[in-house]
Amino acid sequence: MDWAIRTEGLTRHFGVVRAVDGLSLQVPKGAVFGFLGPNGSGKTTTLRLLLGLLEPTRGSAEVLGYDVRTQAGEIRARVGALLEHDGLYERLTAEDNLEFYGRIYRLSPRQRGERIERLLTHLGLWDRRREPVGAWSRGMKQKLAIARALLHAPSLVFLDEPTAGLDPVASSALREDIAGMAQREGATVFLTTHNLSEAEKLCDLVGVIRAGRLLAVGDPNTLRAQASRPALIIGGRGLGGALAALRALPQVADATGHDGELVVHLADGAEAAPVVAFLVGAGAEVDQVRRETASLEDVFMALIQEAEA
Repeated sequence: MDWAIRTEGLTRHFGVVRAVDGLSLQVPKGAVFGFLGPNGSGKTTTLRLLLGLLEPTRGSAEVLGYDVRTQAGEIRARVGALLEHDGLYERLTAEDNLEFYGRIYRLSPRQRGERIERLLTHLGLWDRRREPVGAWSRGMKQKLAIARALLHAPSLVFLDEPTAGLDPVASSALREDIAGMAQREGATVFLTTHNLSEAEKLCDLVGVIRAGRLLAVGDPNTLRAQASRPALIIGGRGLGGALAALRALPQVADATGHDGELVVHLADGAEAAPVVAFLVGAGAEVDQVRRETASLEDVFMALIQEAEA
């Protein structure tokens, strides 16, 4: 498999603080990768290491096949990045902002015109291209900043908390734009966030980091499946009377009652049918049974709590 990013034992110390601690990670080309962690967990430091803006204390990393220690200039020429600042000049129009950056990237006049029209059209900003961006909403500025990061058609884009500070409507719209742009541009996206709903909807793969250490990597479905036993949500009447006996069944790891429903966590390998049959035999009237898996938030919290234990 071709890798956009490969790290081995990547570490960065700031005095006695290990901001990134032995990070070993592989991100395949074409993936949308979500790097999840609470504030101060090492996400932004990792980005800066991968961009060659910080020197590793030890370990190694390659981005698009280039070494972050010795070929940082080659990396930055080939990737796009949106970090904590949007990099926009607010007195300039949207079109002039992108024209300026297109010249920095040494795109030809034809390339600049085509890329600017393509990106602004797909992001719904083409009709506003001649407006100074200082009067725009934060969400519109973020869209333009993403267009800036994609202007030179990079094969890898780093986005650091791209929806931070946006309202829910603007965040949802920007997520859709990022997903669409990643697909159309064919770029690998490395996205840092602590918004778990965002990562669940957007990312093919996620990694969870805490205190500089990588706790888990995988696709969201696999992580959810590994994080907890499957749960049955059972609704009906007369369920509470069977709760104590239900907990004694070998198929049941745990069972609780809440708002007229039973939440039953099955033991490993157990099936739902014997549990439902037991309840019916005990005189309960079962109206509905649904199977529920852990959310990415459940996975995240379980990993963090385990790391803190």
